[in-house]
Amino acid sequence: MNWHLQDAKNNFSKLVQRARNEGPQTVTVRGEPAVVVLSTEEYEKLAGKRKSIAEYLLTGPTWDEEFAAEVERRPDNMIRDIEL
Repeated sequence: MNWHLQDAKNNFSKLVQRARNEGPQTVTVRGEPAVVVLSTEEYEKLAGKRKSIAEYLLTGPTWDEEFAAEVERRPDNMIRDIEL
């Protein structure tokens, strides 16, 4: 359902109730869609569960075989002599 901004402000509790019971509610400003009010349940479906920092770091990008081989080929000590 679409709500004009002033109607949404005047009937905020009704807006929230409808978002929870009927689904997303669109609020318009000057006739243009501005925001959507959703229930927490709908929001979590769209946003998905956020990973913890540990989960994020543990599921980092994978290396292809060629890149992994290049990393393994490098010496442990990357310091080298240079002339100044």
